[in-house]
Amino acid sequence: MFTPSHYKNENSNEIKEFISHNSFGILVNQVDGKPWATHIPLELDIDSDGNDILVGHIAKVNPQWKYFEENKQVLCIFNGPHSYVSSSWYKEEEVPTWNYIAVHVYGTLKIQKEEALLVSLHKLVDKYEKDSKEPISIHDMSPKTMRQIKGVVGFEINIEDIQATYKLSQGREHDHMKIVEELEKRDAGSIAVAKAMQKQRINSD
Repeated sequence: MFTPSHYKNENSNEIKEFISHNSFGILVNQVDGKPWATHIPLELDIDSDGNDILVGHIAKVNPQWKYFEENKQVLCIFNGPHSYVSSSWYKEEEVPTWNYIAVHVYGTLKIQKEEALLVSLHKLVDKYEKDSKEPISIHDMSPKTMRQIKGVVGFEINIEDIQATYKLSQGREHDHMKIVEELEKRDAGSIAVAKAMQKQRINSD
């Protein structure tokens, strides 16, 4: 994706943390010569060689998986908070804009064997059940229920390139205090952008 240099984030630890907390992503490849996208959890993991990978699964009824070919590159999109920014919050006249965080991951995909798929499903459920009042576990599910695994295709993506855009009013630091103040009065996305702006400012000081 196009990212002006002053919006580019190359801090790998910060980007990994972002993906882990915004892991409901978009998997994009080609189906019959057309772009095809599926919204699914794409979890950051490490393979047996210590390399960062993404792990996910889709339903077999989704034709996208039939076009999963090894050594074919796919795109995974992760969206973070975003918000409209009114130029009425600036000290000087300027056009309005939009602040946002987005990460694109490119890599090659390979289909998992059922054993590896089961391991990844355990990790996925455990991650999101840990804060539940009465957490469930795949370990406790009956063989009849677990037969549903036959209806999904698991995969791993070897990460080849990561592009991260953190557009957070860089270049308008003199207006940051007012922008943050106004964003905090708006919706949840705007409040999250305000927090990201404050975190970025602390990290840059």
